[in-house]
Amino acid sequence: MLNAKIPATVITGFLGAGKTTMIRNMLQNAGGKRIALIINEFGDLGVDGDVLKGCGIETCTEDDIVELTNGCICCTVADDFVPTMTALLEREQRPDHIVIETSGLALPQPLVAAFNWPDIKTQVTVDGVVTVIDAAAVSEGRFASDHDALDAQRAADDSLDHESPLEELFEDQIRAADMVVLNKADLVDDARLDAVRTNVAGQVDRPLKVIHASHGNLPVEVLLGLEAATEEQIGARKSHHELHHADGHEHDHDDFDSFVVDAGVVGEPDGFVAGLKRVIADHDILRLKGFCAVPGKPMRLVIQAVGQRIETYFDRPWEHDETPSTRLVVIGLHGMDQSAIEAAVRATTSETVIAAE
Repeated sequence: MLNAKIPATVITGFLGAGKTTMIRNMLQNAGGKRIALIINEFGDLGVDGDVLKGCGIETCTEDDIVELTNGCICCTVADDFVPTMTALLEREQRPDHIVIETSGLALPQPLVAAFNWPDIKTQVTVDGVVTVIDAAAVSEGRFASDHDALDAQRAADDSLDHESPLEELFEDQIRAADMVVLNKADLVDDARLDAVRTNVAGQVDRPLKVIHASHGNLPVEVLLGLEAATEEQIGARKSHHELHHADGHEHDHDDFDSFVVDAGVVGEPDGFVAGLKRVIADHDILRLKGFCAVPGKPMRLVIQAVGQRIETYFDRPWEHDETPSTRLVVIGLHGMDQSAIEAAVRATTSETVIAAE
């Protein structure tokens, strides 16, 4: 057993699909399995890692959670991922399983390919790539792939000469998968869920396990133990970038922007959520997440938004060395009006304070 490879699960998926919630559920039901987490954030504020560190699970301590916040993990494999993996493998008490949560903007292919590096390949194998999809969002057409519709638009409008970067990213994350989880299935009826399932299955030319979940709640046995050895197959699951840029150019994320908004305290959470929905709609924000300070509440308020769906909950008390404040990561397409969004969010917090007085 000492020579057995450590299994690693790569969990990928678009912004707000529910990856962090699913991992949190996994940790809480790990059955004593020691799991190490590598979490990659797009943006300057490590929200997902901070949420997971608050789990209080004995088999996954803060030392077992590593955050990579210097950029997309698929672009920094040599600089960030490989050294992190090496450090994990050099520990005296090595993990039973490694779980990697990628940024919502990451291409899984180069990350999985990195497991073929000699120093890693002899010690770790990719147990499986799990792609999490927001079934409700896809059923609404926000991130769905519809080539016929795109072709029709392209024929009617000369300005539409290439596919949306969101479309390509959606497809690439499915192409890399060993299993796809249609999350938030409770928000759609059976017919719409079947349509999403058909859409997803049509992205690949091989059998693909597609399951559904609500609130990211799945048995650990379903997520771990796929034994796919995906690193040996990833060469046949090429991304759009690999197919279109065989000259070796690095891909980047110039199609996306991310920034942090620092705002005041939130006087009334329901009013704040209503205000955020207006800001998201006005500026077509893809994803918004962070923490808020609410006067009279010793715990911080977590905000997780994708489109017009916003989830809020109090996760843990503010630490003694923390100053309660509101900090939100905003992620959207390149060209967002950062100043206008910052002003709108701050105005919303001010409005809630006035309403609470």
